[in-house]
Amino acid sequence: MQTVETQNEGLKRAYRMTITAKDVESRIDAEVKKIAPQVRMPGFRPGKVPANLVKKMHKDSLLQDALNSSIQEGVQKAISDHKLRPATQPHVHLDNGYEPGKDAVVDFHLEVLPAITAPSIDGITLERLTVEVSDAQVDESILKLAEGQKSFEAADKKYAAKMGDSVVIDFEGKVDGVPFEGGKGEGMAVELGSGQLIPGFEDQLVGVKANDEKVLNVTFPEDYNAENLKGKAATFDIVVTEVRKPVEAKADDNLAKMFGLEGIDKLRELMKVQVEQEHNGLTRTYMKRQLLDQLAADHDFDVPPSMVEAEFEQIWAQLEQEAAREEDAEAAKKEMEAEREEYRDIAVRRVRLGLLLSEIGQANGVEVSQQEMNMLVQQAAQQYRPEDRQRFVQYLQENPMAAAQLRAPMFEDKVVDFLFDKATITEKTVTKDVLEAAIEAEPDAKPAAKKKAPAKKAAAKEEAPAKEAKPAAKKAAPKKDAEEAPAKKAPAKKAAPKK
Repeated sequence: MQTVETQNEGLKRAYRMTITAKDVESRIDAEVKKIAPQVRMPGFRPGKVPANLVKKMHKDSLLQDALNSSIQEGVQKAISDHKLRPATQPHVHLDNGYEPGKDAVVDFHLEVLPAITAPSIDGITLERLTVEVSDAQVDESILKLAEGQKSFEAADKKYAAKMGDSVVIDFEGKVDGVPFEGGKGEGMAVELGSGQLIPGFEDQLVGVKANDEKVLNVTFPEDYNAENLKGKAATFDIVVTEVRKPVEAKADDNLAKMFGLEGIDKLRELMKVQVEQEHNGLTRTYMKRQLLDQLAADHDFDVPPSMVEAEFEQIWAQLEQEAAREEDAEAAKKEMEAEREEYRDIAVRRVRLGLLLSEIGQANGVEVSQQEMNMLVQQAAQQYRPEDRQRFVQYLQENPMAAAQLRAPMFEDKVVDFLFDKATITEKTVTKDVLEAAIEAEPDAKPAAKKKAPAKKAAAKEEAPAKEAKPAAKKAAPKKDAEEAPAKKAPAKKAAPKK
């Protein structure tokens, strides 16, 4: 087997490998010898089938296996001989003119990681901005918690529903006067102003009273997920069984007991810890920004284009999802396009910093233990159906690069913690607003913060904490709506009526 380098430009490498027919034939003979004892053929005793017949029976698969093993070994040997550190899986191409019995010419190319000298970790200075938890902040968090546990109480029979109230209805939907499947239900509670139902449905319930009967006129959206209803004008015959008014949210013992706690004091203790954790997360984000900015300022080297492209695609996909949720999705996408190169620069920065952190970690013995890796695998496996989890684990075992991607975020966090321990840190107590403003003020964070940049990836710098997501646009109803009872199907924006 002979391998010749055909490209060595920047981080790109290419090689041409010639696998002799003799080598392929030798591998085939070795495999025949290995499998012959298990081959069964009429007219021959078990294990006594002549080698030439075994070879003839399985010639295609034997040839393919021999070529594959030769190529794999040749690629790995080239990587070892040339002391390469692959950034991506090698791309392999067998010459189209190959014929059995002749030498095989194989071309393969890959990108390699740049040679990086682990940077000095001396002289790193950081500022830790901390926020003390006030009673007012705890009260605010408890109030938000209470508001999230919204409840309603029955209103007087003569009470007219208004936005924010809940109206309980029986309904039947019709198109051209004919009822449609899944369009009938009883006892469905509709919160007016929630935006959960098709346009116009909730608005026409404003002013109704208990026992009222009414016909609602609506039009199904063009992207409704039931083909027979898309864009169709429809009517809903409704009967109001009850109007309910929201109950004022109260931070009291009853609220605490809803969460299995003894009383409001225990809830306050719990929420204080939660607020502290939130503040600590902001503090860490700010410190990490400073750390990465110092590293980025001192290092400027080429990074593998394929890694940059993969990182950029991750960023762009997240931005597209966010833009789709905006009221003016097209305008949001145009704004994205105008800043495409800025996001590509962020992708380059993320990859470069990821490689720097990797070098620092390896040079200083930072590692993810097998126990920690097992925990990561088990956590990731929970995203899959029970019957698919073992396949996922096997996939990671057979794909080192996939396992490395899973390990990378924890490894990065451990390297950052290591650098925090080595840094000279000054302390300063500030308000939460000041800390958040400091995070937003970071130059590299501006486009990301503006667009709600994606969560960090394996080789990414840590972005500003994600702001609270806006409710999905009316066209995109939550998946859970599609799993509710048929009674809630017909009016729901995206939930198709079911039988």
